[in-house]
Amino acid sequence: MEIWQYLVLFGSVLAGGGIAFLIQEQSRRLLKLVLSLTGAYILGITVLHLLPDVYTDNTHAIGLWILGGFFVQIMLEQLSKGVEHGHIHAAHGNRRGYALTVLIGLGIHSFLEGLPLSNYDYYHNELHAHDHSVHGQLLLGIILHKLPAAFALVLLLRLSGFATRVIWGLLALFALFSPLGATVGALAAFDVSTHRYVLAVVIGLFLHISTTILFEADDTHHHRTAWPKLAAIVIGVVVAVLTTL
Repeated sequence: MEIWQYLVLFGSVLAGGGIAFLIQEQSRRLLKLVLSLTGAYILGITVLHLLPDVYTDNTHAIGLWILGGFFVQIMLEQLSKGVEHGHIHAAHGNRRGYALTVLIGLGIHSFLEGLPLSNYDYYHNELHAHDHSVHGQLLLGIILHKLPAAFALVLLLRLSGFATRVIWGLLALFALFSPLGATVGALAAFDVSTHRYVLAVVIGLFLHISTTILFEADDTHHHRTAWPKLAAIVIGVVVAVLTTL
């Protein structure tokens, strides 16, 4: 990866969190719409780009790694409290312990997402010399996912009563994890097979997050999806489809 890509990864978290300082807490509806759009885009690129890549050699073991990533995300959300898909609940009791728990969950998730980024160009070029765009789609998917996640994290920390300077410090710490994962991935220099398994885990994470975002109904009694959310989902899927052209 180029230096500017590391900087964009880091900066996307600060940008998403910074926006949360500028608008009112009742703007959760906007957050839900942005999450729906990005969730649909992540699901689209996962199905259209990432899944075909990991199944190039038709190995059944890949499916186990994808399932593993799916269940890893379930466990991580016990720590992150669902901030990745817009759940915002104020801390009760030990605020410091609560913030640390959320950051651990979000940090592990972000670190895992970053792992395949640095080696993706080499891996993809080895198997698909005709198409070099998938690394960019994965990077963009992570960046788009980070923006609303950071937004939700700041709202959560503000509701929990943390001082602004503390929130910025925690946000910067969160911002480091994906670039750190990419750096560790670069130093590890995975071979093609290992890279495929790491990417499969990330696919599992993406599948869990995107489907959770998309399938959460706006009306829990009638299981309905509001028209604005449906429109955001359609836009996200259409953009993902356009990346194949």
